[in-house]
Amino acid sequence: MDTEGRPKPDSAVVRDALGVGVAVGLSGFAFGVTSAGSGLTLLQTCALSLLVFTGASQFALVGALAAGGNPFTAAAGAFFLGVRNAFYGLRLSQLLALPRAVRPFAAQWVIDETTAVALAQPTRRATRLGFTVTGLTLYVLWNITTLLGAAGAEAIGDTDAWGLDAAGPAVFLALLAPMLRTTTERAVAGAAVVLGLGLLPVLPAGVPVLVAALAAPAVLYVEGRRRAGTGQDAPGEDR
Repeated sequence: MDTEGRPKPDSAVVRDALGVGVAVGLSGFAFGVTSAGSGLTLLQTCALSLLVFTGASQFALVGALAAGGNPFTAAAGAFFLGVRNAFYGLRLSQLLALPRAVRPFAAQWVIDETTAVALAQPTRRATRLGFTVTGLTLYVLWNITTLLGAAGAEAIGDTDAWGLDAAGPAVFLALLAPMLRTTTERAVAGAAVVLGLGLLPVLPAGVPVLVAALAAPAVLYVEGRRRAGTGQDAPGEDR
């Protein structure tokens, strides 16, 4: 509903969904460049986007491979980053209420962006429309730009010489930064950066990413102890 209680027009839902899909879909170019620079072939790069289709996990995988990490360690880091999509799916399954035959195909599009657009809608119809338009737009553009990025990287040769090896991390940070709205979220991000960068010289490539995941429970534990010591309620808890 809008501010006057009217249902949200389909055109407004489509506009918002297209905005998100186009903006993020273009980032596939950076992934294609990064993947090619890490040594993956054009076919392997495109297969990752077609079959995996979780941007952060894809960047984590090729980033670890580019640093010389073990493929199994790189895959493990990508897997743990992608686990969050399963939790998104639990929530979206209730909101979308799709037929059983459609659910396996819809699951491919359960990512950060489609979840954000879907959860922002006031009705089931708008939720389905927002999810579908965002997913379709993002999937098509992401795969097209992945192909273009990988093909372009192969054509120019050494991506490190052009500084394109930094394109993937830069895009990922640009997408992540606006999501860090609270002090706790910023603390988790900061602790993860410290752990990841601090352990790079002493652990095999790919392992620091896994260890950095411990930042979230560590910060939440410290925050819980602080609140308990000061007598504050947890966020969202009634007094």
